[in-house]
Amino acid sequence: MRTVNIHEAKTHLSRLVEEANAGDEIVIAKAGKPAVVLVPARKNRRPRTLGWLAGKLEVPDDFDAPLPDGILAAFEGDDRAPAG
Repeated sequence: MRTVNIHEAKTHLSRLVEEANAGDEIVIAKAGKPAVVLVPARKNRRPRTLGWLAGKLEVPDDFDAPLPDGILAAFEGDDRAPAG
């Protein structure tokens, strides 16, 4: 892992990007303190498959029913909401 200051990073950004794409990690420092790390962008290894959980989950009929008053009060920050 190599460290460069911001001025050097601005001056040599194209070269640093090439180095990062080659697998190197470059730390960009501001006032001598590490600020960011330049690493290659993550590449998806395979395309995402939609619907891979189809048939494996069951949504109850009352999924969108109103919450009980005590739970709703807790979500709204009411300290008087019953515990449990």
